[in-house]
Amino acid sequence: MEKGSFSSNTVEKSIQITEDAIYAAVKTLEDLENPVKNIQWTTCKDFTVDLGRQQIEEYISTWEFHESWLHWSDYLEKEDLEFSVRYHYRVRWSIPTSRKPIPRATACVYFLIEISKIKPKSLPVEVFFVLESNRYVHRPGKSRFREKWLKDIIESKIILMNSINF
Repeated sequence: MEKGSFSSNTVEKSIQITEDAIYAAVKTLEDLENPVKNIQWTTCKDFTVDLGRQQIEEYISTWEFHESWLHWSDYLEKEDLEFSVRYHYRVRWSIPTSRKPIPRATACVYFLIEISKIKPKSLPVEVFFVLESNRYVHRPGKSRFREKWLKDIIESKIILMNSINF
């Protein structure tokens, strides 16, 4: 093939593939230099509700976020299923300020700790988390937390509140 015989569509697709490959390579190098952090989660046999909350707090301490963020966590419920038991937790986030010590909105991250009834009790618990208003399920050690997620939730809530006329 001659140099000028490629269609513009083929050239555009080639450029997009090249850009995607470069982006993936850069992201891989960044992840190697700054790996996603995790903690050593407890085994199924040693799990307690309080230990679950403590470990969630320990895991959150590995996240990178500005010191102005405050959070508090609480246990919500136990869900008994056929092959596992699920423990649900909620972590609420806010940024109080001296001008507004009571924040207008909060953002929640929901954690689920799952204890298998059929796997060996010596295995670690399974942990998942989702952000309020989001369906994507994150796993500790696999997803890098982004402070922007919390900001987006709070900004969306404030925009909604401002659009409602009382």
